[in-house]
Amino acid sequence: MAFLSGVQRLLRHSPLLHSHYASFRLSSTLTSPKLFVSGLSRLTTDEKLKEAFSSFGQLVEAKVITDRASGRSKGFAFVTYTTVEEAEKAREGMNAKFLDGWVIFVDPAKPREPRPSLQSQSQPSETGFTVNKTVGWCG
Repeated sequence: MAFLSGVQRLLRHSPLLHSHYASFRLSSTLTSPKLFVSGLSRLTTDEKLKEAFSSFGQLVEAKVITDRASGRSKGFAFVTYTTVEEAEKAREGMNAKFLDGWVIFVDPAKPREPRPSLQSQSQPSETGFTVNKTVGWCG
């Protein structure tokens, strides 16, 4: 435990390390006011996320993504601001910083990729069997 606190102290007070990570991860420009936040602690809640990001502008939404079955955090979140400029300030201010004891990374959110439809997955094969690609085949 003492080792981890020493590493955290070193990382907090190393401007060279912070600038290296920040410049590496800030290479793309924002086109949307929505940010993807990764590296979150499992203990980070929506309220803690709002508190950490509210100083950079007016938040529309701050949502920690949770597992449907267990209700636990998946370790990432989305934060949405009213303007792209506020989002850029938050990205610069919070990237590679500590939140709840974990280093978080802030990147532009990407649009959700379309999922394949369920109908195309359950078509019978030439032999009449239905193929379930995740389990195998069933007849």
